[in-house]
This record gives sequence, structure tokens and C-alpha cells, in this order.
Amino acid sequence: MPNLVFIATSIDGYIAKPDGSIDWLFDVPNPDGSDFGYNDFIKDIDAILMGRITFDKVLTFGKWPYDKPVFLLTNTITNVGENLKGIVEIVKGELKSVLEKLHDRGFKNLYIDGGKTISNFLNEDLIDEMIITRIPVLLGDGIPLFNKSDVELKFEHVRTEVFYNGLIQSHYKRIKN
Repeated sequence: MPNLVFIATSIDGYIAKPDGSIDWLFDVPNPDGSDFGYNDFIKDIDAILMGRITFDKVLTFGKWPYDKPVFLLTNTITNVGENLKGIVEIVKGELKSVLEKLHDRGFKNLYIDGGKTISNFLNEDLIDEMIITRIPVLLGDGIPLFNKSDVELKFEHVRTEVFYNGLIQSHYKRIKN
């Protein structure tokens, strides 16, 4: 029952600018409309588990981008609104407990999304695989993908792919002791 990450960062490791904007992600030339492996990744996902800040950002996209069930990990939001009722479900509690409940409901392959959420999962050794795409831009400051942690985790490099526009995507699997 893997918990997976699929995310992009700047060369200096940021997932967003200090104000949370991600406009820099759309500055990369993409003449053939590549999805950079996202469709292959998402087809095996049962559900998405995201944090509130990421959820708030996704709401700014206009059209809801997911056709998979989305679980919103939050202690502050109590209602996702009528337009997302039945599409987004709020979950809360300790991460292991949340995962157990989702697994019991048949959601085995989970896409974990959001900087703080990913960090919290890593701190509890709950991430099994990461696909990280480096965008060729230095932001200088922003919201980092990885925060300070007291946990040392080892990952095995599976593969790296270089895309024509300078994006470098690396896939890692957690090595369990």
C-alpha cells in the first residue's frame, strides 16, 4: 500500500514562491504538451491525500483537475462547499490512523500532495516513493519541499529522465530496514 509523491521543485528545492505562487511552473516551454509522466503516474493511484494549503491553491485553478477521490487533510476547514461535495472529503487525525481508515475503505495507492503534508509523512516514515521533477529555475526563496527533520530516511534511485526542455525527473523508492 504505497504512499507516493509526484511533485516539481526549482533547482534550489522550492515548490512555491514565498507568497505561495507557482506561476514559475508554467514558464517552462512545452511545445508538445507533455505531461512529464503524470498520466502514467495517476492511472495507478486510488486517491489523493492533500493538505489544506495545496487544496487552497488547487481551488484557484478554476476547473477541478482531479478525477480521483480527494481527501483533504485539515484541522481548520469543516466544509469544502457544495460544488465539491462528494468529490473532496475532509479527514483529520494522526497520519497512521488516517491511512488505516483509507486503506480499510479500499484506497491503497495514495498520492500524497502538499509541502507540509509530504514533510509530515516523511517525518513518520510514511512515504514509499517519490518522483521529483527539477525545473531549471532558481527561485532564491520560497516554500521548500523538504523541511528540517530528525529522521534520516534512505531511498534507492530507480531512474532519472531528462526532458528536452531541461526538466530532470528522478524516481526514488524508500529502502526499509
